[in-house]
Amino acid sequence: PRWERAKMQAILSVQGVKKYFPVERGLAKKLVGTVKAVDGVSFEINKGRTLGLVGESGCGKTTLSRIILNLIKPTDGRVIFDGSRISGMPQNRMRPLRRGIQAVFQDPYNSLNPRMKIGEILAEPLLVHGLGNPAARREAIAASLSRVGLQPGYAGRYPHQFSGGERQRIGIARALMTGPKLVICDEPVSSLDLSIQAQILELLASVQKESGLSYLFISHDLRVIESMSDDVIVMYLGRVFESAPTGVLYAQAVHPYTEALFSAVSIGAEKKRK
Repeated sequence: PRWERAKMQAILSVQGVKKYFPVERGLAKKLVGTVKAVDGVSFEINKGRTLGLVGESGCGKTTLSRIILNLIKPTDGRVIFDGSRISGMPQNRMRPLRRGIQAVFQDPYNSLNPRMKIGEILAEPLLVHGLGNPAARREAIAASLSRVGLQPGYAGRYPHQFSGGERQRIGIARALMTGPKLVICDEPVSSLDLSIQAQILELLASVQKESGLSYLFISHDLRVIESMSDDVIVMYLGRVFESAPTGVLYAQAVHPYTEALFSAVSIGAEKKRK
């Protein structure tokens, strides 16, 4: 059956994931409640596809991404990446799998170490995973910079010598150094000007077309999600309120919360035109 074939192609499967944080009060740290940051989220991303994850600030998007990257353990549920359950996996066992799942972060100003040259930043993932000799690493760094539209000679410069858009290109180059199968893009263009946003989105689409990698694309911006995603899930208060192929969701949203998000975007666009 078609659904079984699709399941076999999944590079990432998130199954009933929950993350609850205790609320404590007083010196005795008495438990007075629980914050359900992620509350039973399930979805899959097939190979070569982009899943857009949209929702307002505080809906649980970033907590979920940290669970997928195995930076925090879920309270319940499973995360399966490329056939292996990684949720709660010890970091020493996680290291070989981490090559295949990388991230591009929101803030290109803070995600690069200001004391390291660009070449050192790009070499770091190769060194961590013991990939290549010095000559091979230099060649890989030059190729990666060229791939994201930057000159190989930039490897000798520091992050402060680049614009925000260029720094985000460097962040993308770093994420691609280990040849990942899945890249989590957590608000990767939200801090950039609109014209630069379009260039970065075009770059990400081009990289995907070349390499066939998959994206989890997280954003609060419905327009960005529409331009990048094959499928979309809408999160609110830790839960998935709606999920559908992008064209279907944008043509006819079912849930009132999704309709409210679309209305907010339309009102904002109308105000800008005035």
